[in-house]
Amino acid sequence: MNYQTPTAIQQEVVPLFLDGRDVVGQAQTGTGKTAAFGIPLAERLDPALKRTQAIVLVPTRELAQQVTAEVGRICQFRRLRVVAVYGGDPIARQFAALEQGAHIVVGTPGRVLDHLGRGTLDLSAVRIAILDEADEMLDIGFAQDMEDILRLTPKERQTGLFSATVPPFIRHLIYRYLRNPAWVRVNPEAATVPEIRQVYFEVAERDKLDGLCALLAERADLTRLLVFRRTQRGVDQLVSGLRRREVPARGIHGGMTQAERNRVMGAFRAGTLRLLVATNVAARGLDIADISHVINYDAPESVEEYIHRIGRTGRAGKAGTALTFIAEWDLPTLEALQAAMDGSIEEDRLSIYG
Repeated sequence: MNYQTPTAIQQEVVPLFLDGRDVVGQAQTGTGKTAAFGIPLAERLDPALKRTQAIVLVPTRELAQQVTAEVGRICQFRRLRVVAVYGGDPIARQFAALEQGAHIVVGTPGRVLDHLGRGTLDLSAVRIAILDEADEMLDIGFAQDMEDILRLTPKERQTGLFSATVPPFIRHLIYRYLRNPAWVRVNPEAATVPEIRQVYFEVAERDKLDGLCALLAERADLTRLLVFRRTQRGVDQLVSGLRRREVPARGIHGGMTQAERNRVMGAFRAGTLRLLVATNVAARGLDIADISHVINYDAPESVEEYIHRIGRTGRAGKAGTALTFIAEWDLPTLEALQAAMDGSIEEDRLSIYG
């Protein structure tokens, strides 16, 4: 798999897991945490026991697919079978996959509970439970689901919880369901993002499309862009507006079918799609290499949301740039962001304003 040296989180988490410790890993997407728990899963599970021995909970369909692929590659020569279960995919196909036997199940909490309710998934033999991107699952509304699923696993299980931030509910989960966990903090999302250059433009709401098109035309360094909008409707409107101006763009949001989302993400990962417009929820947990720019077409509603968004670029020590449009009513937001970022967001001017 061309893993030459462990990342910081792998170096700390893998030995702890192999020693049987519960672990809290505070780290962003892109730090190598999938392998940090995937490698111990490969080592500690028994291929001869044809039961589900590990459950990995993730917030989104896309992350379920990514984690399943990565853990599957790590475990392939240990004869451990990894199955993904998530909404938006035909449940009959998942019935068949689970019936064939799954040592490791990766899933979104809602669909995992669905299978548990139908009796198509049994967690009574689980040795290891992983909550990946726990704060994102909380944001989406899976708080109770996470607890319900953990209660259906054996108390003597080993548990790993990974989260960029640790809000009060996540802290409650840790104290209630993990036994004397080791805490590992590797580049937790904080108010300093040194690898990412941050820039803002003051722009009237009616001029945003003109401003974005001007940036695309004038700057050769905008090679792979993730553009954020607040709503699904906003995503669709911006994609339509860009296409009318002959700018190739695709959108991704929760209102699309899984097949559509897969096609869009496949094109973006392959590099055949330069510009992806997304809602916050659709982009959560996505680990896509080499995103050159994040553009906040709609200003974020909080500092934490800003940090989550801009963390999609500047991965694995590479440089990245975050551009934020500040409309007429966004000035209080800008003040809050500047305060949190120690004034490191530079001001620039769009060419449409001369």
